[in-house]
Amino acid sequence: MGFKASYLNELERMLEKVLPHAMLKAKPKLESRIRTLKRDWTIVYDMDRANGKDAQTIADIVEEIDSED
Repeated sequence: MGFKASYLNELERMLEKVLPHAMLKAKPKLESRIRTLKRDWTIVYDMDRANGKDAQTIADIVEEIDSED
């Protein structure tokens, strides 16, 4: 059993309800947006690695706050 032919249209309607200003359309635009977000995330991640710093976890932040007190 597979998807009905109109499942992308239904997906678009559901996404529009949940994310009204995201302007997400079915598969082609979703894939494009995912690639863009992945590229942007990779740039930020690589910058953190180049600095020798990793993204902080919640535990790191709490520990840092406790050490300041």
